[in-house]
Amino acid sequence: MPYREKEITKLYYSIGEVAKIFDVNSSLIRFWESEFDLLKPKKNKNGKRLFTQKDLSYLKIIYDLVKDKGHTLEGAKKALKENRNVLLEQQELKDRLLNVRAQLTLLRKELD
Repeated sequence: MPYREKEITKLYYSIGEVAKIFDVNSSLIRFWESEFDLLKPKKNKNGKRLFTQKDLSYLKIIYDLVKDKGHTLEGAKKALKENRNVLLEQQELKDRLLNVRAQLTLLRKELD
């Protein structure tokens, strides 16, 4: 996955931070927000978007469907509509496995 996998510890992320995580422009994140109803970042009193963990999970799924698997936007919308819970469970499992992998890599470095 081209987006930066790291342990997510913050409650809220700015659009710039999200764009950096996915290595895309902020405009693409805003575009996906307008196209996918399930993306609903909170906005602070100044109108700046604040993305939650759930938003990041949805963005990972969208990124995977559109960028990695080559779905059209309509195809990604359809997949999310029909299989949202399954896709969320799969993404959660991927995140946990990547976290375990990172921990094992650190452990291996310590042992060497």
